Amino acid sequence: MIRHLVLFKLNEGVTKDDERAVAGAKAFEELGAQIAELREWECGWNTTVRDIAYDYAINSLVSDRDTLAAYLGHPAHQAAAAQWREFATWVIADVEV
Repeated sequence: MIRHLVLFKLNEGVTKDDERAVAGAKAFEELGAQIAELREWECGWNTTVRDIAYDYAINSLVSDRDTLAAYLGHPAHQAAAAQWREFATWVIADVEV
């Protein structure tokens, strides 16, 4: 199993109420039901106010590297990630569990 973690940082001047961020969050919320390869799917806005905190997070689980690749290449994932490229940067970690 692979735990796929993603942390997003909104670009300067962008808030979570920005219409792009709202649409991006909605796109990610819908991914869990759209992509069969996902065994677990959680996402949401950070609730703490700290300088080192990221703004949005995804926590997901897939069976193996092949299913991770299928998820990453899925058109719905590609479309959601493209939205976030417009207003945020991110870091990822893929951890074997």
